[in-house]
Amino acid sequence: MTFSNDKAIYIQMADRLCDDILAGVYTDDERIPSVREYAVKLEVNTNTAVKAYDYLARDGIIYNKRGLGYFVTAGARERIMDARRKDFMENILPDMFRNMRLLDVGIEDVETEWKRYGESL
Repeated sequence: MTFSNDKAIYIQMADRLCDDILAGVYTDDERIPSVREYAVKLEVNTNTAVKAYDYLARDGIIYNKRGLGYFVTAGARERIMDARRKDFMENILPDMFRNMRLLDVGIEDVETEWKRYGESL
């Protein structure tokens, strides 16, 4: 995984696990990779992976079964979607609208690109 400089690595790791949950890679009450496995997979320090898992556990996305590892909390997918939708609506969309106005991009232009994007999947 390539990390960017705009967020802490452990947050980017947590975001990636959330992406996997949203994509259905991990479902409710399913075990996720151990801290060590995830650290090795992403080539990061184990302490960084621990921070990512602690962060997700505090948010109620994953939980620890002592001796068995970490599992996806029931309803985590919906919780992640709600949080990301809220962030999108409150932070990303207003900036996008501002840029659309500045660049004279109409909603029709966005619809055209949306359709083209959907066709390329």
